[in-house]
Amino acid sequence: MALLLGIDDLPPGFDYPQEFIRVVELGLTDLEPWLILDGDALYDRHRGLRGRYPNRVLVPFARRIDNDDVACWETDRGGRVVIVHDFASPGWEHQADVGGFYDWLRQAVEELIEYDC
Repeated sequence: MALLLGIDDLPPGFDYPQEFIRVVELGLTDLEPWLILDGDALYDRHRGLRGRYPNRVLVPFARRIDNDDVACWETDRGGRVVIVHDFASPGWEHQADVGGFYDWLRQAVEELIEYDC
């Protein structure tokens, strides 16, 4: 299984959604152009987002390979998935509210189909 953020790195009260854990356990982590983050890449992105956007509580889980977009849970929004354009100036980073993880996954599969064409 992928190396995800540990309990000490997650915001208080946040647990990875079971549907996300299931997708990771199934190995569905390369949805080009989206990649599920794990290991050092996940830890580096998590630390970077905390430093660049200290007023937001973001838990990243995927990134696009063709730009700086990152899919995150935002605990201040009830754990909803948001897309953040990383490295944008604070206040300009928010790209989209997606909903839940399965909403993001459906969108990622659609983008996989379009990206492959």
